[in-house]
Amino acid sequence: MKPRVEPGKLKDVKWWEYALRFAFGGAITVLTGLLSKLSGPAVAGMFLAFPAILPASLTLVKQHDGRKKAADDARGARLGAVGLVAFALVVGLTANSWTAATVLAVATLAWLVVSLVLFAIVYGPRPET
Repeated sequence: MKPRVEPGKLKDVKWWEYALRFAFGGAITVLTGLLSKLSGPAVAGMFLAFPAILPASLTLVKQHDGRKKAADDARGARLGAVGLVAFALVVGLTANSWTAATVLAVATLAWLVVSLVLFAIVYGPRPET
């Protein structure tokens, strides 16, 4: 299945589905805040990258478009999460020696490159057998 943008599907989303996404995002943000109080910002910061609406979104995608589409969306989220690991590594290795703007630019580029390479591997053309 190839990912694609379908803006017309927005009209199929009910108000309560947006509310559910908002509630999930808020709950995850609150839990991250509590974790920060208990363990410190360095530990909690790792959880800020968690896509706060992913659980609700996957549930709703499955309901609207089926399990296969939800699994595909989850796969894409995993690819992006690996890219975020690359982002975190760049920040961790360079934050004390580079300017903030340079760190952010290079870390963002690392996220983009890693995510796109993984996307090409997972969704790229398959050799004929």
